[in-house]
Amino acid sequence: MRIWNFGIIGTGLIADIHAQAIQSLVNANLAGVCSSDLANANTFAKKYNCKAFANYAEMLESSEIDIVTIATPSGNHMEPALEAAKRGKHVLCEKPIEISLERIDKMIAAHKNAGTYLGGIFNYRYNDSVAILKKAIVEGRFGNISYASVHVPWWRSDEYYKSKWRGTWALDGGGALMNQSIHMIDLLQYLAGPIDSLSAYIATRGHDIEVEDTATAIVKFKNKSLGGIYGSTASFPGQFRRIEITGTRGTAILVENAFTVWQFADQTDEDSQILNRFKEIQGGGGVSDPSAISYQSHQKNISAFIKSIESGTPFEINGNEARKAVEIVLAIYASARDGKEYSF
Repeated sequence: MRIWNFGIIGTGLIADIHAQAIQSLVNANLAGVCSSDLANANTFAKKYNCKAFANYAEMLESSEIDIVTIATPSGNHMEPALEAAKRGKHVLCEKPIEISLERIDKMIAAHKNAGTYLGGIFNYRYNDSVAILKKAIVEGRFGNISYASVHVPWWRSDEYYKSKWRGTWALDGGGALMNQSIHMIDLLQYLAGPIDSLSAYIATRGHDIEVEDTATAIVKFKNKSLGGIYGSTASFPGQFRRIEITGTRGTAILVENAFTVWQFADQTDEDSQILNRFKEIQGGGGVSDPSAISYQSHQKNISAFIKSIESGTPFEINGNEARKAVEIVLAIYASARDGKEYSF
């Protein structure tokens, strides 16, 4: 069994989740970390028993590193991703993969030319409840889907936004949508299908930041169903995230990883088992405390990335797939800015 050596670029909050996930895998080893602040890199390296590099260029020159995960501020993802491609390193990038389509497209092209893998982290996709929901949709159990929506009524304190990059267009790329709700926006397009058009509003209601902390959109999918998106970091004290899918033959409501509704016209014994298995809301990490999340779904995301490299098959959340959620968020911003419907 090959052991894949990982390097982490960045030492912020999410880097700890990456480190824990990597170290939990039998075929992965955390070999190094780098930061713009060497003292932070040294502290992180000591904590996780790996090597500290002065910068990502030094890390990428190392023959010890096979794969890098990028955990820097969102608007700083492209540069290390391009350098990694030049040096033949695979890249798995924290969400959003970048904050503009132009920057994402440069990353995709670079890794395609290099023959290396570029992937994104949308770890919610690896929850068992999501896999069950996806299977029901594929099997047509909802009939004609009439409506699909996501709700992320979260809370972030003023202290959270004191970070120099959070809540900025330049490095965060947006606010409650681009940073927090993008996970659920990815799930919406992954489960309910591609979006045809949307109309949106954004607002800043609870924080002194230049980007939105509240946003809503009305969505029309290419399959003619309708939907909605709501995301906020100004909903005190924060509530669980939720996705609802309803159609002519069934309805499912997933709150965190629990089904509060799972009902179909052709109900089966397995449906009762699913309701029983996913009846308790667990986790809820991220509602008001961004550090209160488990590494386990990241573990599955990273493991799937390794399997794709080893098998030579396309990664499910490759650069093009990770790009879709960013395109939707940017479309919401464009619609809100121009007061017009945005078509894809």
